[in-house]
Amino acid sequence: MPSLERSKQGAPGEDDLLLVDRVLAGDRRAFEPLVRRHERRVFRVTLAILNNVEDAEEAMQDTFVKVFCHLNQFRKDSRFTTWLTRIAVNAALEKRRRRKDFVPLSESEGAEEQFAPKSYEPWKSNPEQAYGKQELHRLVENAIRALPQIYREAFVLRDVEGLSAEEAADVLGLTIPALKSRLLRGRLMVREQLAEVLEEKPTLQKRVLHTALDVGNAVAMRLMRAVGR
Repeated sequence: MPSLERSKQGAPGEDDLLLVDRVLAGDRRAFEPLVRRHERRVFRVTLAILNNVEDAEEAMQDTFVKVFCHLNQFRKDSRFTTWLTRIAVNAALEKRRRRKDFVPLSESEGAEEQFAPKSYEPWKSNPEQAYGKQELHRLVENAIRALPQIYREAFVLRDVEGLSAEEAADVLGLTIPALKSRLLRGRLMVREQLAEVLEEKPTLQKRVLHTALDVGNAVAMRLMRAVGR
């Protein structure tokens, strides 16, 4: 299974356009390096929407078939990765709609509920040293997979794939404010997921200090209410 870890895809932009031109000129072999360069990106995007490895892999295959068949429709006024990502999103959405267990997402039913983090402790100063690189990647992947769909999509496109807010909003068919709202909630939720293992546990001295502050604040509030009577 491809990892959510960012792969080394070589120089973007111009190299993509050169490969596209070669394919359009009749060199079909040039399509293979395009697939190798972007297959991890496409898998991450389809997995973010489908949250199922087998379905995501099938949607990834559908994506590259559609890209090859419609490569002549690519307009070079935008990045190839943005065009590719839009096709991947549509392929994943189409596959999701065909699922027997598919339930349309209704934003009016609390899909964008308010979220407030429960924990505010600072994280360990060096998480990779504490858990190792592979384990840390696994923790991050699990946190992303646990996100509700609408936040997972926004988070993956912006923070994993590095699309701009304008590009991600365009791909998902959202306004930029709506995209930023979902992204913020997604980031907070990921932080909350990771907090359980990455936060520094408060020392006894800190816990005593926090308790004292809470008691002091409560006493102060009572005095203020008493003076106000």
